[in-house]
Amino acid sequence: MATEPAPPFQERARGAALGLPASGPGSLAGFGQRIGAFAVDAIAAALVAGLFTAPELPGNWSLLSFVLITIGFLAATGQTPGMRLLGLRLAHPQAGRRLALWRAVVRTALLALLVPALVVDVDGRGLHDRLTATAVIRD
Repeated sequence: MATEPAPPFQERARGAALGLPASGPGSLAGFGQRIGAFAVDAIAAALVAGLFTAPELPGNWSLLSFVLITIGFLAATGQTPGMRLLGLRLAHPQAGRRLALWRAVVRTALLALLVPALVVDVDGRGLHDRLTATAVIRD
């Protein structure tokens, strides 16, 4: 009796372990989209800080501005201005619930360190998202 060869290894869809769709609204955002949103937010934070430090460059004041803007917008709307512009949002671990302030604070503090955002899991979620049980998804 001939045996059939084992099927080739099948790659699971990103976000499947989180119960998210493989593509479209509600699916995990790609790395490029998340970097784009971060860049928009960083530039906006530098511009806001520059309003207070002009004619000098904002320096580290832009980091404080970034942290305050990010926490405020995530807690209020679930998305930063950069996320909004690129059609992304931060998903709460329980659908339909608002993001708790502590999640926004911890996630933003880790994001400000930058390295945790670059340490990603198989789904592409950064350490800052894994520790706060959140995910950046397409809106």
